[in-house]
Amino acid sequence: MNAPVTLAERIRGGDRRALARAITAVENETCEAAAIRAALAAHLGHAQVTGVTGPPGAGKSTLVNALVRELVGRGRRVAVIAVDPSSPVSGGAVLGDRIRMGEMQGHEAVFIRSLATRGHLGGLSRTAAQVVEVLDAAGFDDVLVETVGAGQSEVEIAKVAAHRLVVCPPGLGDDVQAIKAGILEIADAFVVNKADLPDAARTERELRAMLGLRQGVAAEAQPPVLKTVATTGEGVAALADWLISRGTPAGPRGGAPAQPASDSAALLARLIARDAFARHLGLELLEAREGSATVAMRVRPEHINFWETCHGGAIFSLADTALGLACNSHGSIAALIDSHMTFSVAVKAGERLVARAEEVSRTRRLGVYRIEVRRDDGTLVASLTGTVYRTGKPLPGES
Repeated sequence: MNAPVTLAERIRGGDRRALARAITAVENETCEAAAIRAALAAHLGHAQVTGVTGPPGAGKSTLVNALVRELVGRGRRVAVIAVDPSSPVSGGAVLGDRIRMGEMQGHEAVFIRSLATRGHLGGLSRTAAQVVEVLDAAGFDDVLVETVGAGQSEVEIAKVAAHRLVVCPPGLGDDVQAIKAGILEIADAFVVNKADLPDAARTERELRAMLGLRQGVAAEAQPPVLKTVATTGEGVAALADWLISRGTPAGPRGGAPAQPASDSAALLARLIARDAFARHLGLELLEAREGSATVAMRVRPEHINFWETCHGGAIFSLADTALGLACNSHGSIAALIDSHMTFSVAVKAGERLVARAEEVSRTRRLGVYRIEVRRDDGTLVASLTGTVYRTGKPLPGES
């Protein structure tokens, strides 16, 4: 593969082949993946990322195809990630969703990529969020992420997409009450697709009734319920109007009100600037958003132990700093209460290490984070899993 910086320049220049190669590297977590992501990090934050989820049979792929056609007609560049079940034979994607989007596949303003779940739960693949970043850096106006047909607990899309469309098939009926504690609660908008079928009106009424039961939410703040017939395009223009009106992405949510991505980045920049130990180690914040932080360190002579390799304590401090930034990105104090770290290879002076922390799960009081420390060439150096306690108290100097 080409050098990461050169590849990044080609991606920014609209080279679709370079974009496809970068996505393959990131999806498969090859040795080049970390360097590619680092080269693209400065170009993130442009795309509006929208998740499209819902139960099987709701017509998500057909709706995405119609929405892509509408957005492109308005002069927007659109990328689509279609997450498909894994093939039991090859382990790759079955490509059923991508086939339904064949109409827009060859358009110069459209890029469609299928990802296999590879056994990952939650409606997405494990590396879907990283692929979204590559498409964002490529300059697309919209990135649409279609999940596998999702059940009530498959809400991982809430961590990836700034806006979530929950597509409901006609006839959902009383089932709305049964699943309202799951994917229905992450919706920014509901879409009753196949609205030309008889049960569509009933489904719309059930959704509106469910929304009316929510306490403490003003009527104007409730998610809208939109109706579409994706096969004919009916209602798709109104859906595109709603989506465009959402404007600049505001960052994903997950158990608490979201902090805009730019605000999260600014917060973490302030936190690491106030960290005297991070300055002592020479740590550099590369990327920051809610629930995630990437920190780099050049191994210096003072980091070297008596074996003439980087001290394990320095590597842990790098990983721990990335973890601390990621878990405090929500704006309140989170303290590490349990961790486990493994080391894979030794590191020598002069090498550059990059630690990326990602939020795995978060509840009102606990959060679980995964941190990987890699060399510039993508080699895994160490990995850490940490559990934090969320105190709910404001961060010092940020209240």
